[in-house]
Amino acid sequence: MAEQSIIVKSMDNAANVLGNFDENAKLLEKELGVTIVSRDNELKITGDDVAVEQAGKILKNLVDLAEAGEVISEQTVRYCVLMVRENIAGDIVKIASDCVCVTAKGRPVKAKTIGQRKYLEAIKKNVITIGVGPAGTGKTYLAVAMAVAAFSKREVNKIVLTRPAVEAGEKLGFLPGDLQNKVDPYLRPLYDALFDMLGAETHQKYLERGTIEVAPLAYMRGRTLDDSFIILDEAQNTTPEQMKMFLTRLGFNSKAIITGDVTQIDLPDGKKSGLKEAVKILKNIEDIAICQLTDKDVVRHQLVQKIIKAYQTYEEAPQRKNGRRKA
Repeated sequence: MAEQSIIVKSMDNAANVLGNFDENAKLLEKELGVTIVSRDNELKITGDDVAVEQAGKILKNLVDLAEAGEVISEQTVRYCVLMVRENIAGDIVKIASDCVCVTAKGRPVKAKTIGQRKYLEAIKKNVITIGVGPAGTGKTYLAVAMAVAAFSKREVNKIVLTRPAVEAGEKLGFLPGDLQNKVDPYLRPLYDALFDMLGAETHQKYLERGTIEVAPLAYMRGRTLDDSFIILDEAQNTTPEQMKMFLTRLGFNSKAIITGDVTQIDLPDGKKSGLKEAVKILKNIEDIAICQLTDKDVVRHQLVQKIIKAYQTYEEAPQRKNGRRKA
């Protein structure tokens, strides 16, 4: 039986680490098979040698995050457990970052994983950033947050959000209404992110003024976008021709973010993904960053992470690599 004690600088930080009703401590106890006892600002861990060592590393990282001003959630605890088990826990404190912006409900938008932190840093430093990763990694949401932050600071005069109007594996047929009504369903995720950042009234005001534009990718042809923050979402569903067209819209004092998930391509069979091709072609060009987010960066329900990993394992199975599928 091993034992380890961790001293926290303040009672508030200790309470933050332990969570409401000690839910974070209980999660750690369940995951690692240890016992955690809190007395004032001391956290005492008991259990077998390996488990206590891992729990100690996790709690030290959580304490560092708490002292850096981060709110410790269940997702943060699970992420720390994953990082410690994979022996890359030393970098966890790097997810403590400045607030990108504050949502209409007063919630600060920050990186929640190391991958997300690197993604935000790449956006700040480069003119074009390509964020590739599975669902739930915050690619679009963080991109919109960065766009809103730049717009609020008057670094740009306009936000342009676009995505290809490609159906996700089902034919929707003719949609009612005018042209805008027909394309709005494809653009809904972008509207949702903007609505969350700005609130209903401000969101509508900027849309009406044209300082924020949400449009299908086809509307981008022939334009030059100066002083703009441009986001291309669901870029895995662009063709190489569409991707080239989008990349060449970039004007002076503009920044572009391209996001997509190459495991969820909805293009017709035989069509190449413009995102896949762009990652290969642009990887060594200055002022263009390519960020690869993984299942470790998923910040949705923990089951999403497990689902992504299960599909990845299935797709990488030898019989599928060789083109042979089990019935």
